[in-house]
Amino acid sequence: MTKRKRYDRQRGPGSSRPSLTAGQNVFTYSGTLTGVPASAAPSILNKAYTITAEVEIPDGGAEGMIVTQGGRFGGYGLFLSKGEFGLNHGRVVFLYNLLDLKRTIWEGPELTAGKHTIVFDFKPDEPGLGKGGTGALSVNGKEVAKNALEHATPILFPGDETFDVGEDTRTGVALVEYRYDVPFKFTGKIDKLTFKLQPEQEAKAQ
Repeated sequence: MTKRKRYDRQRGPGSSRPSLTAGQNVFTYSGTLTGVPASAAPSILNKAYTITAEVEIPDGGAEGMIVTQGGRFGGYGLFLSKGEFGLNHGRVVFLYNLLDLKRTIWEGPELTAGKHTIVFDFKPDEPGLGKGGTGALSVNGKEVAKNALEHATPILFPGDETFDVGEDTRTGVALVEYRYDVPFKFTGKIDKLTFKLQPEQEAKAQ
């Protein structure tokens, strides 16, 4: 088998571009990282995944993007929002934007000063492209929101968007509710951000 054929095989079903992360299922980051192309980002498409963010909040609270990929026309973001008037300490929000057709939101509590652990865990209902599933948001070991996602993005997030940690360098994933202005820099500290991805599974032939 040639190197190219082996490389293509690792891309998995539904992939249309080469991936620099094929076969990797754990990704760890800290601080700020911006402008990462999709080929070098952890792909959450068509699989179960867990995103864990260990953050430190200063006195008075924090806001801003913890991690995002995609934007106005599809993608996701995990961030803290102080609300329209900036009166909150910073509420935990995970938002999934399905191709600008539907935005599903998981809302958590405001985070006070100190260290906190935020976890978003998603499990698809069945193998296959764009299958829905259930996502659960937890803060400090306590589940705070659980929602069903009817459909997920099947193949790619918008190619002109990037993967960013600590801010959002392109367009925002939110449209009305929890809308923010980019770059929406995170005003707390990201001690550790971890993606754990399960292998992509092909749907069984009928």
